[in-house]
Amino acid sequence: MAESIDESKNVSVTDEELETKSKGELIKLAGQLRDRRNELNQLASERASDRDDLNAKTREKVDEAQEHREERDELNQQVQEHKEKRNELNAEANELFDEVEEMRDDLELDEGKDIEQLESEIEDLEFKQQTEVLSTEDERELIEKIEEKREKLAEKKEKLDQGDDLEEIKAEAEEIRSEASKHHQKVTELADEAQKHHNQMIEAYREADEIRDDADEMHEKFVEAQEAADQHHEDFVRVQKRLRELDKKEEEEEREARQEKEEAAREEAEEIYQKFKEGETLDTEDLMKLQKTGLL
Repeated sequence: MAESIDESKNVSVTDEELETKSKGELIKLAGQLRDRRNELNQLASERASDRDDLNAKTREKVDEAQEHREERDELNQQVQEHKEKRNELNAEANELFDEVEEMRDDLELDEGKDIEQLESEIEDLEFKQQTEVLSTEDERELIEKIEEKREKLAEKKEKLDQGDDLEEIKAEAEEIRSEASKHHQKVTELADEAQKHHNQMIEAYREADEIRDDADEMHEKFVEAQEAADQHHEDFVRVQKRLRELDKKEEEEEREARQEKEEAAREEAEEIYQKFKEGETLDTEDLMKLQKTGLL
């Protein structure tokens, strides 16, 4: 960062010095003030340029931070959408898994005789009914047994069909759960990416603050140099004004001296001319004086 100006190089002038210094001293002082003013103006210009560069870099960092903010917000929006979809699918899968559990409890598929055994038993009973001579009571009991086994067979077949439905529901639930897992994976990936952009945003803002502090400090240095340059310019103008006053005074004094000299020469010439009229002989010097004043 820029250092403070070297005040030992500064030039100044008091009101007393303006009044007491000679014209030559004031001319020299004006040159010193002008040179130092120009140096300080150049320094102020350089610091203003450095300040502007830093402000531009600050804006770049702020823009960078804003881009990361927008990326983060967009990713967070996607995270929220995938979360909602994941939760929706998980809820749907849970409902189906609950339905599967309820069906398992209701079916109890592992208990009792299997279908082939029941069908074989029914065939045997029907064959007996058709081939044997039975009393009315025995035939009635046989028919009841056949009907009872047919009912069990129908119930078994119905439960078997329902068991097929159960597997289909279970497969559907697992497929939905798998789809929910994919959305969960996207949630994790997008959340990580959003966090990266968040961290980059924070870092960009931090760097922007640091550069802004440097820019503010450089602006203070610019103001310091510019104010010093302005003060030297004001003093330079004061000295120039004083020099003009002295020039005017000298011109006035020279004019008055010239008038006095001319008046004295005219008076002397008139005395010589009077002598000439009275018949005195004039030397060459007197004649030249008369010619200068126009009396001869």
